Amino acid sequence: MTVKASIKETTGAAEEELGEALGDTKMADKGRQLRNEGRIENGKTPKTTVPGTQKDKHHMGS
Repeated sequence: MTVKASIKETTGAAEEELGEALGDTKMADKGRQLRNEGRIENGKTPKTTVPGTQKDKHHMGS
């Protein structure tokens, strides 16, 4: 696990979430690509679902 890969994954996740919140699919897709690049470098499997399709309902406000 490298620091650079972890930063890519975290930054990509943030960009993906922001893109989803703004309704900007290009930004969300770009973030997902960066996130996956970091995940692969860290030996994890890439996320393959469409961004925004698997939200954790337990952590969402009710």
